[in-house]
Amino acid sequence: MPVTDLLIEGVELMFLGMGSVFIFLAVLVFVLKGMSRLAQAMAPEELPAGAVSSAVDEDDELLAVISAAIARYRSQHKQ
Repeated sequence: MPVTDLLIEGVELMFLGMGSVFIFLAVLVFVLKGMSRLAQAMAPEELPAGAVSSAVDEDDELLAVISAAIARYRSQHKQ
């Protein structure tokens, strides 16, 4: 088999491989966009302003409890 035939066959295989990867990635992009739209459609409505402030209060309380626990642990385990 002449070298030119081998080179042509190699180029054909290269384009076949690159084309299949490109098609796979294009399909992947469209599937991910579709999943994103589906997730947005299924997402719950945004919380009202009062619910957000109560969540912030709970976070502040949790932070205070964690800080107190760390301080107590450090005071009992001084090295």
